[in-house]
Amino acid sequence: MERTLQSQKLCWFRLTTVLALSTLISAFGSSFQYGYNVAVINSPAPVMQQFYNTTYMERYKTEMGQNLLTLLWSLSVSMYPLGGFFGSLMVAPLVNHLGRKGTLLFNNIFSIVPAVMMGASEVAKSYEIIIVARFIVGICAGLSSNVVPMYLGELSPKNLRGALGIVPQLFITVGILSAQVLGIRNILGNSAGWPLMLGLTGIPALIELLLLPFFPESPRYMLIQKGDEKKAKKALQRLRGWDDVDAEMTEMRLEDQSERAEGRLTVFSLLAQRSLRWQLISVVFMNMGQQLSGVNAIYYYADSIYSSAGVNENDVQFVTVGTGAVNVVMTVAAVFIVEKSGRRLLLLVGFGICCAACVLLTIALSLQESVSWMPYVSIMCVIIYVIGHAIGPSPIPNVVTTEMFRQSARSAAFMVSGSVHWLSNFTVGLVFPFMERGLGPYSFIVFAVICLLTLVYVWVVVPETKKKTFLEVSQMFGKRNKVEIKLGDSDLPLKDSKEIPEDPEKVTAF
Repeated sequence: MERTLQSQKLCWFRLTTVLALSTLISAFGSSFQYGYNVAVINSPAPVMQQFYNTTYMERYKTEMGQNLLTLLWSLSVSMYPLGGFFGSLMVAPLVNHLGRKGTLLFNNIFSIVPAVMMGASEVAKSYEIIIVARFIVGICAGLSSNVVPMYLGELSPKNLRGALGIVPQLFITVGILSAQVLGIRNILGNSAGWPLMLGLTGIPALIELLLLPFFPESPRYMLIQKGDEKKAKKALQRLRGWDDVDAEMTEMRLEDQSERAEGRLTVFSLLAQRSLRWQLISVVFMNMGQQLSGVNAIYYYADSIYSSAGVNENDVQFVTVGTGAVNVVMTVAAVFIVEKSGRRLLLLVGFGICCAACVLLTIALSLQESVSWMPYVSIMCVIIYVIGHAIGPSPIPNVVTTEMFRQSARSAAFMVSGSVHWLSNFTVGLVFPFMERGLGPYSFIVFAVICLLTLVYVWVVVPETKKKTFLEVSQMFGKRNKVEIKLGDSDLPLKDSKEIPEDPEKVTAF
């Protein structure tokens, strides 16, 4: 009877104050910056390019050629995802040596330093500083986009892991929206305000640096990787709001026993692990599908679509902000429905909507010149695409990556998924202008095909992981990998039992 009650506690928890604040501070301090720096140079692009021209003229007494300006601006944009790729390569060594929380605190260096550099670039009369700073802040984004989901996934009980795992993506969308709002020409998207706008990225980092030290490190990291059971138990008690955490401690010990023979996996040993083969393939497919589905191209194309629909040039920025707001609202909706609907359904629905929207957008763009009302269909297609991506392809891959891998493999898995994510992001940014020039509106057929292929893969291979322990997910993949996952010597039930509300007197609810 006692063991059954422990199992029930293991699968049902409320959101405590400590867990909520840990989630908000880490997501705001890290994930917010990722989104903010994606969009921060879009609105002030014309005045920044004018600064590049003026600086070049003052140095060399001649006007900068258009080709050189295009090259320098392309570097300013593309250094960010390139830095993100290198940041992803640093994930495994940093989280294994510094811990999850420790890595997030260390990562603030890669935000505060470039924030100062970009804020001072106009005074220093150097566009090179902006390009270098964009690479450094990209490293910050590459680390945070992988470490925050890992940290929150290990802090969360399994009945909240999906909802809290989407919070980083929510803050990414809030960061994008904030940059779009601040980029309005009457606010900071002008010749006087753009250095301040670029420098503001350091403020969330300072807040995280000041507040996150007061919150717990991942209990799983402390117990399984550091072997410090006392600190792990204390952290778990703070996060759950009650003293009786024996059931979760037992589950973590069981995970430790089952993978102790494997040791901590590097990327190369991860690639060779037969027991993790389909998990790794799934992570690669989902992250490629997420980025190669054309989400960045949609945002890139949105302004021209709105202009062709008759939106006044000065009002396009406000319509773009409206699209960003839709993105935020739908990501909030995903937070609330992910534990009811599950991860797999949101992925299938999201990629399905994106596929249909890309096909319809191709038709609408092809007919815009000949049918007077077709531009408005194009606008609706963009909005529908954003809705589809926000509820599934954007937030879910990181959640599932956390749940597919146990402790010994998780850091290496995030290193792989992050590298695929940022390389795919970089590829779209590099290739799409040429696709647009060669294929025109038919570029989006390519994205529709990628969405469809990813949907089929998820339907065939990816199982539902909601409210499953990490060991249970490993068991689910065991048959496909043709291996047996050993659970160790414990009589703790691992299968979900009927969930009942916990004792309200033992839980500090948020």
